[in-house]
Amino acid sequence: MERALLVTLKLKKGKESWSPEEKARELAELAASSTAEVVAEMIVARDRPSTRLFIGKGKAEEIASLCMEKNISVVMFNNDLTGSQQKNLEEIINVKTIDRTQLILDIFARRAKSNEGKIQVELAQLLYLMPRLGEEEGIALSRLGGGIGTRGPGEQKLEVDRRRINDRIAKLKKDLKALSLQRATRRKQRTKFSILTIAIIGYTNSGKSTFLNALTESNVYVQNKLFSTLDPTIRSFLLPNNQKALFIDTVGFLNELPHHLIESFKGTLEEVVNADVLLHLVDISHPKAKEMEDAVFTVLKELNVTDKPMITALNKIDKLTENEIKRFERTFDNAVPISALKKENFQALIDRIIIYLNNTVKTYQIILPQSKASLISAIYKTGHVTKREYQGDQVHIEAQLPVSFYEKIKKEL
Repeated sequence: MERALLVTLKLKKGKESWSPEEKARELAELAASSTAEVVAEMIVARDRPSTRLFIGKGKAEEIASLCMEKNISVVMFNNDLTGSQQKNLEEIINVKTIDRTQLILDIFARRAKSNEGKIQVELAQLLYLMPRLGEEEGIALSRLGGGIGTRGPGEQKLEVDRRRINDRIAKLKKDLKALSLQRATRRKQRTKFSILTIAIIGYTNSGKSTFLNALTESNVYVQNKLFSTLDPTIRSFLLPNNQKALFIDTVGFLNELPHHLIESFKGTLEEVVNADVLLHLVDISHPKAKEMEDAVFTVLKELNVTDKPMITALNKIDKLTENEIKRFERTFDNAVPISALKKENFQALIDRIIIYLNNTVKTYQIILPQSKASLISAIYKTGHVTKREYQGDQVHIEAQLPVSFYEKIKKEL
């Protein structure tokens, strides 16, 4: 386990929604998620970042002394550093120095289990490293390959020229496109039967996987760490009206989520783009719950899906008093308070989903030839059959069906 010093910059001018102390707290959570032992933390106040060192030379020398005294092996900055800033800092501090994006990329590299997840992480790492190759000597690429902030392509010796890295980026993008086409085929099959898809979104560690496990009685990996799950997980659920729905657990969002990650994970995030409904879980036990909601909407804007139907679930009510819960209900519009851990108030949330469905589902009288067995089976899979009668070689069916599915039936007939 690496011993870490965390550094957060506090600008004297300007006001941000997240205070330096709150940013420092989240950096500590990220560090813990990367298995580092946080030995010391520091908030550095400046009018503006230094072009050469990001912080002042005196502060850099102070960090160097602290690293030597406490046997610190890595310094983590809560901001993005340029390649030259990293190089200059390491010359003074004499230990590995990484920035916030590198730390997040390292966590993603640890969490990625599927082939697609690993490809996306490597692509994000290369997109991050690419512009740094031209900054003098850039970051010390030759020392990549071990420890936090160096996982993934570092093991493939990134002492290569820009052309070879561009070739690798092109190859990774081609592989992701092929995987994206496979996902599109699966989505087309779901669309054929008009299966309702609900993408579970939210800030990292808001309880999405816990909710999916509790609702569908599955066993998605859960851990009380940031980005504990990376690859999307799909589970089916039968709604009270007998309509099948698919709940999709997606990667968690983060305040100031690095653009490289959004760009690289757009394939995975297609599940959000193509979902019928977004289920937004908000951890209302967190002091920055409202700001976390804002961070989620920032990513949704980048994905251009802010107009999609959304249901907000205020999670972790088991940690709050009744008065606090009511206050949050007034703060968040049209939200349903739940506890994924205790399985509390799930019925109210399902009722909210049904209300959405009632706007898209109608009762139809359908007459089909008995020879259309596959179509009859599809009606049973997709909707809720309330009546069926046989008359000669025909079947008379009364069923509650999604409007979109009924339109497809009409075309087939």
